[in-house]
Amino acid sequence: MSVGVNGKFEAVVVDIREESRVAGHQRWQMALDRTGFGAGDVGTLEAVAPSGVKLVVPVLNIVVDDAGEIWHVVEKPLAAGTPVKAHVRAL
Repeated sequence: MSVGVNGKFEAVVVDIREESRVAGHQRWQMALDRTGFGAGDVGTLEAVAPSGVKLVVPVLNIVVDDAGEIWHVVEKPLAAGTPVKAHVRAL
C-alpha cells in the first residue's frame, strides 16, 4: 500500500493479540486491513472512542509473522473494527 501525503493513511483494526506480559506490563499486536508501515517504521494510530474522546496509540514496532501478516506493536490495543488514522514516521 502506498502511504498518503506526509506519511498518513486510514485503515481499520481487523485483529489483536497479546505479544507479551512482563511484571504486569503488556504489549499487543494489532493487524490493520491495510498498512503503510514497514520494517523499522514507528508512528501513531488515532481513533475516536464511543464517548468522543480522541485516542492516540503509539506504534512501537512492526512485526511480520510466518504467514506474512503485518502486526503493529502497541501498549494499548484498539478493538477490532475500530477505524484509525495512521501517521508513519520512518526511522
